[in-house]
Amino acid sequence: MSSNYASHLKHPVFKVVCKYIQEHDLEAYVIGGFVRDLLLEKQSKDIDIVVVGDGPRVAKEVAEILRIKSVSIFKNYGTAHFKYKDLDIEFVGARKESYESNSRKPYTEKGTLRDDQFRRDFTINALALDLRSESFGNIIDPFNGLEDLKKGVVRTPLEPEVTFSDDPLRMLRAIRFATRLNFKIEVKCLEAIQRQSARLEIISKERISDELNKIILTETPSRGFKLLNATHLLHQFFPEMIALQGIETINGKSHKDNFLHTLEVLDNLAANSENLWLRWAAILHDIAKPPTKRFDETVGWTFHGHEEIGARMVPKIFQRLKLPLDQKMKYVQKLVRLHLRPIALVKGSVSDSAIRRLLNEAGDDIEDLMLLCNADITSKNEFKVKKYKQNFELVSNKLRLVEEKDRIRNFQPPVSGDLIMTTFGIGPQAEIGIIKSQIKEAILEGIISNDYEDAVKEMIRIGNELGLSVKIAPDLKN
Repeated sequence: MSSNYASHLKHPVFKVVCKYIQEHDLEAYVIGGFVRDLLLEKQSKDIDIVVVGDGPRVAKEVAEILRIKSVSIFKNYGTAHFKYKDLDIEFVGARKESYESNSRKPYTEKGTLRDDQFRRDFTINALALDLRSESFGNIIDPFNGLEDLKKGVVRTPLEPEVTFSDDPLRMLRAIRFATRLNFKIEVKCLEAIQRQSARLEIISKERISDELNKIILTETPSRGFKLLNATHLLHQFFPEMIALQGIETINGKSHKDNFLHTLEVLDNLAANSENLWLRWAAILHDIAKPPTKRFDETVGWTFHGHEEIGARMVPKIFQRLKLPLDQKMKYVQKLVRLHLRPIALVKGSVSDSAIRRLLNEAGDDIEDLMLLCNADITSKNEFKVKKYKQNFELVSNKLRLVEEKDRIRNFQPPVSGDLIMTTFGIGPQAEIGIIKSQIKEAILEGIISNDYEDAVKEMIRIGNELGLSVKIAPDLKN
């Protein structure tokens, strides 16, 4: 790797900072992720600039030169941030840090560039590029971060015990970078993470989940989960997933390791979707297998009802991890509840009625459900997998055909409660719900078509059976 990267610093913000610090006799450096990604030939839209001096002041004046009106100042942290076109640019004054054992919030004081590099989490994130005109683009690498980039190693600039004890969130960040970049974590670091895993208790669940989501969104998230498990970090915040581990054998009959199966499903899904919450559905689809595990002498191991119990576990897990309890959680819950339904269709007969019911329950999430279920086919028997995949394609085609014909997705019965009351001259009462429910069943079973005229005729038939008589005949041309 080159020792000068001036040719890569052509963005106007670098030129403006260079000119500004020259006129004011200051030092400033690009540092951290932008430099790391630049050297790895990856794109980055986050630029961190360290100023030896008053970082926020430099940020404000550089923003004025760039004609940027909005600058966010964070006095407590000595940082300032602004957006320039598609870039996020942050300025910070170079500083030293010290920590108390019960908090990851540091006590800070002004320092040099070297002091600032010492406080960085990993050597690959401590690399800096000089913005002074006489040495513009020169790389400053006090901890052999360049060598670690070449070797693909995540390593701390200080002793790992110190780095991780100061800020335990760095343990999760180590795993995130190793997973995202496909790097190895230095053995000393791995051992230190395992020894200090319990220190994660001082980190908020929001920060933990933020790092976890970034791991889940990597190309091969299973790698991150295996590292989280091996270092005992996963044990600190996700006991339900730890409970999936292990194989039990009785009378020569074994079940698969559901932890490893879950990771395989997650990777399969990650190859086809970047949807974070769909990936969460993969993580949680079998989460209730441990509490539902039973051994039957005839059939072996069973996990009856794990999809329904798993769906009930989703809100509790989301709440504990401070994940959103809105439609995203309900989406995950729905997919966990329905994840066996397409598999059952693949194994058995594919009736129009079963397809209609699945379409009605899954609604607009049917494609995502099919992606999840396809990813759930993980048998080591290649012939079995091939057969399942072929049958799965048949189910997918059937779904398309039935949806085109019957328009069942998200459907409501074609007759309303108001129409029922007007037709039979009744007020609000239980019979209205009974009629609507039976019309819906008739449509799902294929007894009548999903259209207004058939539904009205069925409404009158059901009403008559319930002892109601037509007072005002409905317009069948509606």
